[in-house]
Amino acid sequence: MNKTLIRTALGLIAALGLALASHAQPLSSRAIKIVVPFGAGGVADLTARIVAQKMAENMGQPVVIENKPGAGGVVAGDNVAKAEPDGHTLLLMSNGTAVSAGLFKSLPFDTVKDFAPISTLGFFDIAVVVPENSPHKTLADLMAYARANPGKLNIGTINVGSTQNLAAELFKSSAGIQAQVVPFNGTPAVITALRGGQIDAAVEILSPMLPQINANAIRALAVFGDKRSIVLKDVPTAAQSGLKGFSAASWNALAAPAKTPKDIVARLNREVQAAVASPDVKKRLLDLNIDATSSTSAQLADLLAAEIKRWSEVIAYAKIPKQ
Repeated sequence: MNKTLIRTALGLIAALGLALASHAQPLSSRAIKIVVPFGAGGVADLTARIVAQKMAENMGQPVVIENKPGAGGVVAGDNVAKAEPDGHTLLLMSNGTAVSAGLFKSLPFDTVKDFAPISTLGFFDIAVVVPENSPHKTLADLMAYARANPGKLNIGTINVGSTQNLAAELFKSSAGIQAQVVPFNGTPAVITALRGGQIDAAVEILSPMLPQINANAIRALAVFGDKRSIVLKDVPTAAQSGLKGFSAASWNALAAPAKTPKDIVARLNREVQAAVASPDVKKRLLDLNIDATSSTSAQLADLLAAEIKRWSEVIAYAKIPKQ
């Protein structure tokens, strides 16, 4: 090997070493804080903690979770929107963030303009379920019954304005059926009503329903996402069940204050992508029925805009009063 080739090879090795060292260096000695608009222990909170732990390992920098539940995520959003835009305060966004943009008369921040999207973290299923002894064996059966008996089908969800509640309203409008969407104060109450026969069906996040499904107490007729559930592969999507073009899923993502420098946003995007792609994170999220999926900042911005438009239209269709 001649001297020129040796020098070139050594230069490439040195450049690679610098790049790796730069990637491993923390943003600063301070902790990165992820503000979660939900209480501890829920799916969103656990998702944030799993990804944060891997980011901290990779970056050599603390990444901590601060739970600020309440007011449809407005408290958490306002906290991050007004934070120093230096990459040390991030917001856990969700489809709830998009819902709030259409549900509230006014917000102390602009959901689109006051945040810099970083990346999605994962997607999880919404499902329509029935009691195990229900005569409706498929989603097509359920829709046929509703069309033959206008106004008689009762669909349970959690509180009005929740993603589940709005997904049920979206299902009604997309299927062209007349049905009663009955709100309850939480998932346990929905399960009790479903198993007790007070409601015919329910629309709920799949994860908390899995124990009931595995115990053969309830059945999933369909999932509302673009593809089948990673844990219930025999259950079709709503689109596969005859509701062409229908899609609704829950998701989580990270965003920073709007004026965060682009190089810091890009660095955080790389760190999130690396964390989400790691096999142990994928496995831990899969155990929560979450499809670990990162994105570019632009893809998250497009998702947020599309979700705001979609849920605002559903809120208007369902005549849900602005809060």
